[in-house]
Amino acid sequence: MSYHNPHTPPRKSATFDDHTLAEIRRAAATGIYDIRGAGTKRKVPHFDDLLFLGASISRYPLEGYREKCDTTVVLGSRFAKKPITLKTPITIAGMSFGALSGNAKEALGRGATIAGTSTTTGDGGMTDEERGHSQTLVYQYLPSRYGMNPRDLRRADAIEVVVGQGAKPGGGGMLLGQKISDRVANMRNLPKGIDQRSACRHPDWTGPDDLEIKIMELREITDWEKPIYVKVGGARPYYDTALAVKAGADVVVLDGMQGGTAATQDVFIENVGMPTLACIRPAVQALQDLGMHRKVQLIISGGIRSGADVAKALALGADAVAIGTAALVAIGDNDPKWEEEYQKLGTTAGAYDDWHEGKDPAGITTQDPELASRLDPIAAGRRLANYLNVMTLEAQTIARACGKNHLHNLEPEDLCALTMEAAAMAQIPLAGTNWYPGKGGF
Repeated sequence: MSYHNPHTPPRKSATFDDHTLAEIRRAAATGIYDIRGAGTKRKVPHFDDLLFLGASISRYPLEGYREKCDTTVVLGSRFAKKPITLKTPITIAGMSFGALSGNAKEALGRGATIAGTSTTTGDGGMTDEERGHSQTLVYQYLPSRYGMNPRDLRRADAIEVVVGQGAKPGGGGMLLGQKISDRVANMRNLPKGIDQRSACRHPDWTGPDDLEIKIMELREITDWEKPIYVKVGGARPYYDTALAVKAGADVVVLDGMQGGTAATQDVFIENVGMPTLACIRPAVQALQDLGMHRKVQLIISGGIRSGADVAKALALGADAVAIGTAALVAIGDNDPKWEEEYQKLGTTAGAYDDWHEGKDPAGITTQDPELASRLDPIAAGRRLANYLNVMTLEAQTIARACGKNHLHNLEPEDLCALTMEAAAMAQIPLAGTNWYPGKGGF
């Protein structure tokens, strides 16, 4: 006989929590997997688990805003005739017209231009508005080849060959029929209103040797003017970075699992890939082993939110970062002012991730003309520029406190780790010690 104390509240399982139970019931009722946008929602070791060691006696700080702390970055100086010079190392990641509204893409271009940085096309091709409002525009070359043509390759300021993405390394993208409007269908050469899934690998190459040939083709098409980026998802960062360099990349873009997506399987977002923090040091080690660190630039993306995150990524060896989700929030995504409408969609501001449905009240992840018109691209662009400027100032403040006159002078010695996991991933000593897991001795 068992006895349950009526004064003891029922105990729920940590393994079969409410979300897990709801997902089992949903799968059993529908027979289909869950699709959503955004990035992983599970907690993983991240930049919050690192702290900076400001200057005191052993290090000499720079004086407030009186002493210069440079933030400029040059991307693509390895082979390109026309490398890109940006005022800030914070760039805008690729997000497609199709996933985003035309007004949202215009806002990203406007904001990036005001802040002196670049934006990126994403899957689906280049729009005239995006090109017109982006002083520096990176053109993504994806497995789908949607919208790809030599004219737009030449109109771009750089080309990013996308091999993988942090939210779904090894997986292709999705764009459901409700977001394939007449214009999107025309740009992608697709039937209107029909679900599409982008390929997970390029159709005309299967490995690094073929990638080298493809990069040479792109250089010839663009007369060797444009920097060629290679973007990979965070899975095997040491080898992927090394192979991208050997294939001839000017820049490697490395996207951790906190990076977002327009739409893919939830099981992919939560269970495939590695945390951004775990990706940086292996990639930097690959560059150092090849004698190419700072010669081939490394851009880190996936969960970048503040100037502190930027400074930490650069201290670990990156040259720049890219933001996606944070940029959407800056221009108005998940804004509480639309809470009543988010509630009608069965969600709440801050949790809305059903971007594939095309019903975004903020007018950002939609192709509905009425919803899209809610976003003023001029005002939204100013908000994004403000956010980018604040992040840059925050990173400068930290760099000065560490005695550095350029963000790129930040180094691993300026950091300590708060947890064993972060110490091991970032290869940064645990606070109060000179040791991290994997390094012998204390």
